[in-house]
Amino acid sequence: MILVDTGPLVALFDPRDGQHSRAASVLKILTDRLCTTVPVLTEVFHMLQPHSIGSDRVREFVARGGIDVWFLDSAGLVRSFELMEQYADRPMDLADASVIVAAESWQTRKVFTLDRTDFAAYRIRRGHRLQTVEVIA
Repeated sequence: MILVDTGPLVALFDPRDGQHSRAASVLKILTDRLCTTVPVLTEVFHMLQPHSIGSDRVREFVARGGIDVWFLDSAGLVRSFELMEQYADRPMDLADASVIVAAESWQTRKVFTLDRTDFAAYRIRRGHRLQTVEVIA
């Protein structure tokens, strides 16, 4: 399982994005199942604008099963808020926090992101241990 952050989704579905080619190249070599979160999708649709071709393409990609969507439950939302407070110096937004919570829930370290700096600082809790994020960029 590879969790996907906002940046790659925006870049993949907006050909005018400066990272479009890079994100498309990475996507072609990924073989693991892709998953994102509802807060990430919210951020993606905000950045792409509701009636854009990119927004249409993201909706089609999700609808045809190109990426799974993970929903935060109450415990996941509380954990996201804890992380946002813990990383307030960065600052961590809800989308990034939800990716880390999903990584903890799915027991994966792999995150496809263009935000290498922040995700390199974040840690995934595994019991009493903290693990680094395996950034795929």
